Amino acid sequence: MAVWIQAQQLCGEALHQMQALYGQHFPIEVRHYLSQWIESQTWDTIDLDNPQEEFRAKRLLENLIQELQKKAEHQVGEDGFLLKIKLGHYANQLKTTYDHCPLELVRCIKHILYTEQRLVREASNSSSSGGGLLDSMSQKHHQINQTFEELRLMTQDTENDLRKLQHNQEYFIIQYQESLRIQAQLSSLSALPPADRLLREQTLQNKRTTVEAWLTREANTLQKYRLDLAEKHQKTLQLLRKQQTIILDDELIQWKRRQQLAGNGGPPEGGLDVLQSWCEKLAETIWQNRQQIRRAEHLRQQLPIPGPIEELLNDLNGTITDIVSALVTSTFIIEKQPPQVLKTQTKFAATVRLLVGGKLNVHMNPPQVKATIISEQQAKALLKNENTRKIKRSDRRGAESVTEEKFTILFESQFSVGGNELVFQVKTLSLPVVVIVHGSQDNNATATVLWDNAFAEPGRVPFIVPDKVLWPQLCDALNMKFKAEVQSNRGLSEENLVFLAQKAFSSSSINPEDYRTMTMSWSQFNRESLPGRNFTFWQWFDGVMELTKKHLKPHWNDGAILGFVNKQQAQDMLMSKPNGTFLLRFSDSEIGGITIAWVAENPNKAGERMVWNLMPYTTKDFSIRSLADRISDLNHLLFLFATASSDSSNANTYMEHASSPAVGHSQTYSIYPASGDPMLDADGDFDLDDTMDVARHVEELLRRPMENYSEKTPKETDIGFGDCCMYQKQVKGFYVVVETIC
Repeated sequence: MAVWIQAQQLCGEALHQMQALYGQHFPIEVRHYLSQWIESQTWDTIDLDNPQEEFRAKRLLENLIQELQKKAEHQVGEDGFLLKIKLGHYANQLKTTYDHCPLELVRCIKHILYTEQRLVREASNSSSSGGGLLDSMSQKHHQINQTFEELRLMTQDTENDLRKLQHNQEYFIIQYQESLRIQAQLSSLSALPPADRLLREQTLQNKRTTVEAWLTREANTLQKYRLDLAEKHQKTLQLLRKQQTIILDDELIQWKRRQQLAGNGGPPEGGLDVLQSWCEKLAETIWQNRQQIRRAEHLRQQLPIPGPIEELLNDLNGTITDIVSALVTSTFIIEKQPPQVLKTQTKFAATVRLLVGGKLNVHMNPPQVKATIISEQQAKALLKNENTRKIKRSDRRGAESVTEEKFTILFESQFSVGGNELVFQVKTLSLPVVVIVHGSQDNNATATVLWDNAFAEPGRVPFIVPDKVLWPQLCDALNMKFKAEVQSNRGLSEENLVFLAQKAFSSSSINPEDYRTMTMSWSQFNRESLPGRNFTFWQWFDGVMELTKKHLKPHWNDGAILGFVNKQQAQDMLMSKPNGTFLLRFSDSEIGGITIAWVAENPNKAGERMVWNLMPYTTKDFSIRSLADRISDLNHLLFLFATASSDSSNANTYMEHASSPAVGHSQTYSIYPASGDPMLDADGDFDLDDTMDVARHVEELLRRPMENYSEKTPKETDIGFGDCCMYQKQVKGFYVVVETIC
């Protein structure tokens, strides 16, 4: 690979060292535009200490100046005019500088090439161990940029060949017209006297023979030039197609996959600037080659010469048109997806983008974009080029519900490029959306979207997803969603996932390996209720996320909430701890509920201890009174049994460590007094004087019959702790209408 191509990828200090090699003594523009020629010369064979080598050095200087002048002459257009002047200036500058000392030019270029090779070699070695040449750029992106440089040089080379062909053909036509003139003169000799005619005829025939011989040779030369140019264009188009495949089928598809996972809470898909720059480079290179092929076709039509060139040019023109068509239609994308759960009679926003619009001058004629919602069946028909009709719900299969039915937003547009030379009809489909009519359907609709985003495969038929997936795959999706919804760095630990597996599969195993090869079907996920419950696995998990997001986020983040622990595990953990130790766990029996379990004496049996459980608190309860306030009302809750925080800056000072006897051995649990609690003084001890009134009130409430305080039916509790507050607060809902943009 050319040294100059690699040198352009240098960064940091290596780049500064490379730039310092150039100046008025040898401009960097000369190195850039004559890179191939410079690297093909035999600079190393010249002995700088031998004065006799000055002749060879002089020849190299003259050739360098000629190459610069030739490069300057080939520049056209507004930008080419400025470059033409600059390159001509550099040619004169180098001649003035080195005309009397050409060996110094050789010395200068040898030093430049040696230093560049060293810098590239050092950077390549360091990149293999994790740094250097590529810096933050991936190896694949580096290769893409190198290929673009190769394409630029190949396109520049065919442009030079095309101009040479055009020049030779124009001269050929002049000579051909000269042969016609000679033939006309010969035809007119019959009117002359015999003596004059014989003399003139011999001269003209000799001249005609010479011209026709030259025309025959030059016709063969022109045909060879045409075939050679077509062969070069074939190689360029092969590399172009390969480069386009990498960018569209790899990089763009990966971006779309990241966008899909971002809908589940994955990391942002990233900006499109790099992809757009690549697509614009593709568009520019494709268009340049297309124009070259059309000019070659025009030259052939101007001067037809029998041979295979006509068929070759037709093939090249068809290939380049296919390439540009694939580029344009594939780069019409949705930058901002519409919401994947759409409620009827609401507006939404989405953004579409054409990644090659800038280079193909689409902005000169702004297109109109049409957005239509279509069904899954209509999307399938669209890909088969069948007609699509007005949106309607399809016949659902078996137990499939409304919230399992997928739709998509079809974005369509039409625009022309190259001055209406080519007209494109472009279409793109959004990620699947689920249409609901009531907020109560949001939970199940979100499950459909989650499953589709997580497990859809690239290039699928709309919108097929596997009916069952491996448990570890589902764990990744649930963890991603949980962290995004709760906006927490504390995700689901291995112990949490074992708990979820136990719930999902009705299993008692605490070994994570037992679940590695198990699969979970969509029906198990959100169609069939959990054993003994009236809700599905997803509905329970989604309730936990909603509760944590709205009311428990800081407590989850600092590790105060164990959460994913069942009733028996809580009892096993607490029975070995001092009285007054409590933990917070998500309710097994109620969607979006959290309960408090603590260990204390059994009032009915002296000397015996037992674990007590409060009736679960829900969002409704916390909208009236916070978790911290509710805990502060209970004076027998002394020590919190919690897990080590994932954020050490928020971690409390732990007093005692214990491992869970029922979940596993790798997670560390701790007991610590609840901080920031109004029942504790500055040293973390109870201040009875300040809390006796509250304690007496709570004790009195606990002694009363539970039905006096709540209409709820306890589902898993030993003690009913109802609505103790003397007031309620209602919050009216609202929604924001966002205008649709296209």
